[in-house]
Amino acid sequence: MIRAGKLDRRIVIERETEMVDDAGRVARAWAPIATVRAELVTFTVEEEARAFGEASPADLVFKLRYLPGIRTADRVSYNGKAFNIRRIVEIGRRRGMELRVETSE
Repeated sequence: MIRAGKLDRRIVIERETEMVDDAGRVARAWAPIATVRAELVTFTVEEEARAFGEASPADLVFKLRYLPGIRTADRVSYNGKAFNIRRIVEIGRRRGMELRVETSE
């Protein structure tokens, strides 16, 4: 179960979309699909299992209430930075989800 008090961060989940401008050119842009409250998890079991020095400080884990339709092709915007979603883990039976993200460079 995810406690509401721990959801102290605001993240924006974005999806890449294609738009056609007046000249007929196709442009790609990121459009927000959801703004949600999340918990930033700083230390996970997976990080503990990694060898010392291999963990990147740019990798983050967010826990949030279950939101259907999220894909690994989407990205998370947090604190003015964009992060690619590399893994989605369902918590319970659609009670919550864990988004494992990395910086998009």
